[in-house]
Amino acid sequence: MKIKTRFAPSPTGYLHVGGARTALYSWLYARHNDGEFVLRIEDTDLERSTQEAIDAIMDGMNWLNLEWDEGPYYQTKRFDRYNQVIDQMLEQGTAYKCYCSKERLEKLREDQMANGEKPRYDGHCRDSHEHHAADEPCVVRFRNPQDGSVIFDDKIRGPIEISNQELDDLIIRRTDGSPTYNFCVVVDDWDMEITHVIRGEDHINNTPRQINILKALGAPVPEYAHVSMILGDDGKKLSKRHGAVGVMQYRDDGYLPEALLNYLVRLGWSHGDQEIFSIDEMKEFFTLEAINKSASAFNTEKLQWLNHHYINALPPERVAVYLDWHIRQAGYDTHNGPQLTAIVKLLGERCKTLKEMAAQARCYYEDFSEFDADAAKKHLRPVARQPLEVVRAKLAAITEWTPENIHHAIQSTADELEQGMGKVGMPLRVAVTGSGQSPGVDVTVEAVGKSRSLARIDKALAYIAEREAQQ
Repeated sequence: MKIKTRFAPSPTGYLHVGGARTALYSWLYARHNDGEFVLRIEDTDLERSTQEAIDAIMDGMNWLNLEWDEGPYYQTKRFDRYNQVIDQMLEQGTAYKCYCSKERLEKLREDQMANGEKPRYDGHCRDSHEHHAADEPCVVRFRNPQDGSVIFDDKIRGPIEISNQELDDLIIRRTDGSPTYNFCVVVDDWDMEITHVIRGEDHINNTPRQINILKALGAPVPEYAHVSMILGDDGKKLSKRHGAVGVMQYRDDGYLPEALLNYLVRLGWSHGDQEIFSIDEMKEFFTLEAINKSASAFNTEKLQWLNHHYINALPPERVAVYLDWHIRQAGYDTHNGPQLTAIVKLLGERCKTLKEMAAQARCYYEDFSEFDADAAKKHLRPVARQPLEVVRAKLAAITEWTPENIHHAIQSTADELEQGMGKVGMPLRVAVTGSGQSPGVDVTVEAVGKSRSLARIDKALAYIAEREAQQ
């Protein structure tokens, strides 16, 4: 049997973290078993589904590199198929037309709730022989079995049993002729030959209904695995309060897809004590049985730790591709300056996110209008004038612009003036970068470039002269 899984989001909002983890688990299970992964857009909620949300889902899946083998399928393009199946069910008697008015159903619900009963349809039209005009408005309901139970072996939670008396006769087609969500899902899983349905625990209540419809259709019943929810740091369900917006927000905030995937896979799944997983390792080790049935808590610090790891562990060329997007968002040109791979190597240890890296990289490509006030106050003082003048002359004389030669220029300046390296290095760092924070001053000056560094030292000397004049 070929394993076939699916990710079937409703396009009523962004692809959020919980959805992305479900997609990842479904994708990994298919890949682990040399199976196929289907993307399906469940857009039957015509009022709330939007093209913007569809685009956001696609963007998120593509950014995470969760490629699909089939799809995307759209439920709204399959209405003829659903209605064809419903018509067959009406003929076979596994579905029936219900003419109950909205008022009757509301009264029924009120009475049941007043009596402390679970609100459910009472089967009024189930075996009715009343005559109705062909054009009289009606819904179509599934004739759910009235006795026995639905039992399924959840791959994460173990056996689950629901009495059929708990389930009423579900509406499968509305009065406007549109099929309902629970029915469309069943036909889709049947037609697409889905073998394993991996989804959130909020769907557990839908599963017995869907199994009963599958059985009524004579369709194979897939295996089910219901994943627990993700909680915020405060133990409450993850929401926008926790910054849990769309997956693409994590891209915007400077995270690498590899870091987010590694973080998500560990939110409920484990393989020994291992924390860092390459995509290939995830595919090799992933099993449904290793998914934890209890809820997982989202921890942003852990995600940042992983992101910092991947910034430094991935090939700089790969990280540079993602960094380039952030630099373009920041709006500056990298053609006049070092290669982005050099920036990744230079700033990787210092930055937890690519957004942070892009901000720190600006000084390597663009001149700044003013020095950081605190750094300048501390390091661009009259006492720093001579070290800057001497080191400038030595830097100007360098013919081969390398970190080693720059380091030698700084060292020999300190030796010549009989000062510590910091008395030369710190004023030079502030002069060249505009701030008191940077990687090693020799590699920083090398990356900024010779002409730009000399011009900035001149600017710093002018700043010091102006300070001296004011004293």
